[in-house]
Order: sequence, then structure tokens, then C-alpha cells
Amino acid sequence: MADRARVAIVISGEGSNMAALLYASRLPGSATEIVLVASNNPDAPGLALAESEGVPTWSHSHKGLTREAFDEALHDALAEAKPDAVALAGYMRLLTPAFVSHWQGRLLNIHPSLLPNYRGLDTHRRVLDAGDNHGGCTVHLVTDEVDAGEILGQMPVAIRPGDTVDTLAARVRHAEHQLYPATLAAYVSRHHDAGWIEQQVDALAAALPEVSRKTSHGSPGWAVGSEKTAKLFAILADRHHGEDAIGLLVKSSGADEMTGLIEARPDVYYWPKYYGASGWLGLKLNRPDTDWEEVAAWLQRSWGACAPSRLTKLMRAADEF
Repeated sequence: MADRARVAIVISGEGSNMAALLYASRLPGSATEIVLVASNNPDAPGLALAESEGVPTWSHSHKGLTREAFDEALHDALAEAKPDAVALAGYMRLLTPAFVSHWQGRLLNIHPSLLPNYRGLDTHRRVLDAGDNHGGCTVHLVTDEVDAGEILGQMPVAIRPGDTVDTLAARVRHAEHQLYPATLAAYVSRHHDAGWIEQQVDALAAALPEVSRKTSHGSPGWAVGSEKTAKLFAILADRHHGEDAIGLLVKSSGADEMTGLIEARPDVYYWPKYYGASGWLGLKLNRPDTDWEEVAAWLQRSWGACAPSRLTKLMRAADEF
């Protein structure tokens, strides 16, 4: 894949999930490239494995450091590697809110239970004591609250008669090694998924007053106004007419503005075929660095250009208030 996502992995010990992520990244067509393996344990066996595979490593003992000081050092090491995502893989320390805040939306973890059940430690013992039929594992985004971030993927593992903590843990670990690489790859590739992009646009458009869904030549669109007079203000164009972009088409002020934007930022803006002549500007959304606040601002502006005056007056009054 031409635009493979740069991934840093943080470990504390053996690094079996790190190894699964590393070797998955070497498969043909992989969506990921491992650019750093970092650890709070300079003797972690996983570091030696990464080094033998030619992956850059960083380590620093957390002993004698405050949590804030260590997380700052870890942050600096990660920032130097410029990862698109950071995967915790057997990292055995709680992260500070400042660290989590900086990497929010790019920080993933794997947990050995089917969240939201059995957050925290000793998951396999708790699953067995509860008499559940299945254990399992979950990949989730990391937030300030332990094991409470958005769930990205799960895999159940059947509990067998006579299972112990060790036997269940061994099978769950096999499941982790399958789930983590696949889920990470899907997450870092989501900007290529027209369905995911449509969901993001839909959520932003739905926050505006009197918005409804409306198709345009078979493409998803969003309209403003009453049912009979609703006017399109945004269209999702999925690689229309041979274009590479999954683009959001919004109303501009005209050809001069469009030309200026496209010349200044051709990686973001484009002139959509058959639509550009009517004042529709294209924003390329199938990019890993899409600024969704910028998308929201364009949606609001295009909404304002198409909304009936009764709605724009209300919006202006609300802004002034």
C-alpha cells in the first residue's frame, strides 16, 4: 500500500502482540509500517526481537521518575518517530491524562476481556468465577478512564470445561494475535472507506438545523429546508468519473474562490467534474490528515448559502446571543 500508516508500539515485556503487529506489517499489501518499539523496561525481551528485525527501539526505565516525567520522555520519543498511530501491546503502566490527551484518537490498546465487561486486571479469573460461556479480547481507543474507550473490535473465545486461568489466557492470547493486527489495519485505513466517511459527514451535517438526507444522481447528499423545498447543500462523491477522491462537494462563492483554493491546497481541494461549473467545490476526504473541523465549517457555510432566510436569521440570532 502506497500510504502505509506509521505505527509505534509500546511494550513492557515479552511483546507477543508486538510481534504479531510487526509480522502482519510485513505481509503484502499491509496497511501499516512499524517505525518504533518503545518500552519502560530496557530488558524487555520484545525489544531484542524488534532490534533483530531491524525496527528502531527506545527504552528508558520508569524507576525513579514521576509518572509525568516518564510519560513526557515517552512522548518525546514517539513524537520523533512521527507515528500515525500508537499501539499499546502489553504496556503495564497507567498513562497520564496529558499523554492520553495528546495522542487521543491515535492511541489503541488491547484488553483480554469482552469489554465493557471485566475492565482492569485479573480478567480471566473474574470470567471463570462468573461462570461465563466466553472470554475474549477487545481492541479499543485509549481514554483517561481505564479500558473505557471506543471499542474497535472484539473476538470471543469459548470457555472449555476444566479451563484454568492459564489455559484460558493462552487461547485468548492466540485470539489477540489475530484481532489486533486486523483491527489496527482497519482503523488506520478508515479514511479509504466511503461508508466510514459518510458516517462522519452525516454526524456533522445532522448537527445543523432542518437537515435531511437527499440523493443526487445516486450519491448521498444532505439538504436543508422543508420537505417540499429542501435544497442540497452537500454531496458525497465517491471517486466520481474516474476521480481519485472520495470528496465532499459544497457550495463555494464561485470560480475565483475555487481556483484560488485549489491552487493553494491541491491536496485538499479539487474541481469536481460536471459539478464545478455550478459552483460546487470538492474537498478530498480520503486522506489520513483530514481536518474534520474544517469539514464542519464548510458544511455550515454551504448550509447557510442554501438555507431559507427564516433559518439563517435564526442562526445569526443564536450566534449573536
